[in-house]
Amino acid sequence: MTSTRRTMKLGAFLPAPGHHVAAWRHPRSRPEGGLDFDYYRSLVQTAERGLFDMVFLSDGAGVRTHYKDADELSRQGRMVHFEPLTLLSALAVHTKHIGLTATASTTYNEPFHIARKFASLDHLSHGRAGWNVVTSATDAEARNFNLEQQPDHAARYHRAREFMEVVTGLWDSWEDDAFLYDKASGRFFDPAKLHVLGHRGEHFAVRGPLNVARPPQGHPVIVQAGSSADGQDFAAQWAEVVFTVQQTLDQAQTYRRGLRKQVEDHGRDPDGLKVMPGAFLVLGRTQAEAEDRFAELQDLVDPVLGMSLLTAQLGDVDLSGHDLDGPLPELPETGGSIGKQQVIYQQARSQGLTIRQVYQSVSAGRGHHRLVGTAESIADQLEDWFVNEGADGFNIMPDCLPDGLDQIVTLLVPELQRRGLMRTAYQGSTLRENLGLARPAHRATVVAR
Repeated sequence: MTSTRRTMKLGAFLPAPGHHVAAWRHPRSRPEGGLDFDYYRSLVQTAERGLFDMVFLSDGAGVRTHYKDADELSRQGRMVHFEPLTLLSALAVHTKHIGLTATASTTYNEPFHIARKFASLDHLSHGRAGWNVVTSATDAEARNFNLEQQPDHAARYHRAREFMEVVTGLWDSWEDDAFLYDKASGRFFDPAKLHVLGHRGEHFAVRGPLNVARPPQGHPVIVQAGSSADGQDFAAQWAEVVFTVQQTLDQAQTYRRGLRKQVEDHGRDPDGLKVMPGAFLVLGRTQAEAEDRFAELQDLVDPVLGMSLLTAQLGDVDLSGHDLDGPLPELPETGGSIGKQQVIYQQARSQGLTIRQVYQSVSAGRGHHRLVGTAESIADQLEDWFVNEGADGFNIMPDCLPDGLDQIVTLLVPELQRRGLMRTAYQGSTLRENLGLARPAHRATVVAR
């Protein structure tokens, strides 16, 4: 009998040196890894050995780091790296099961480009592609696309909604069995199973069809990370996996419960959405070893870099006139990541943190839930959130790579498996199947019903 027990879904979030802002300075890290294919191949194969559902690569259209001058920028450790779709396409032939998820913006791309690229990745990987949909959050990206600043938050999401209509329509340009390859009759495809989109809207005019067959998954898995009101409504309409920033179980429960209700309001099955909060992990064989490892990384945080990172995480809020050992001031509304800004602000106020303490905290998990401990103690905390419906799984953020991921696979994964919380083998051949997500029906079939 096949077990129907709910199990955790896990993503491996893999910036080259690791998630701690000072990871690149650590003796065990590979600071040049962002441009080393063999290094990334090793990381992703380790995550696959650990039976992760997916690897996740964040990205932006430019150097998104907040910086005031070249000296400040020179202290950053995550500025240059491969374009993620190029990298994941190469990794597809070196992996068999793990999902391959990349970030791409609806603000600085055209729908046809995105539809074609992710359909291609899905074919190359035999159904393992995921698209992390973002609207972008920095003026640095805007300045690479003939703009001085970002469009405002609401305008970006308005464009994104129409963008999704076009992309999903293009993925349905062909029915699954459209291609005949019938040499005798001369029919390459069945003309009745071609669907020309013919979209004309406020932002886009796209005729179609897409010059890639329908993806193996129907549509690549749609991932989203917004926590603002607009972001949550967008996720409720479109997302199948949501990466979110939560600090406590109460916050995670409230977020997940509210988002599932919004999914229902959009006429979707809430079980078709997997909520996966970020979890920044520092793992040791003993608690003391884990705490020493974390302290070692914290000691490497450059104060200039810490303040730069905090400024960026707060949406480019200028803190230069404030005492670093005083409280975080009231924050103005920005065009950046509103959800993350609110989480950081609430944490600072509830814990009475100074600005210096806030940037030290953010330097670790960038506002995400931080877990420092043994495999057993970290598993306790993940299990608490999972069993008590604060999460369907987690986007795991290793502190320092590659050894942080090695420890997670060697120590934490077996502990989760021992508790029956995690798979012991991949169940399916596609990302959708492993996440427990339905394959979307072709829209022509839905209309016909």
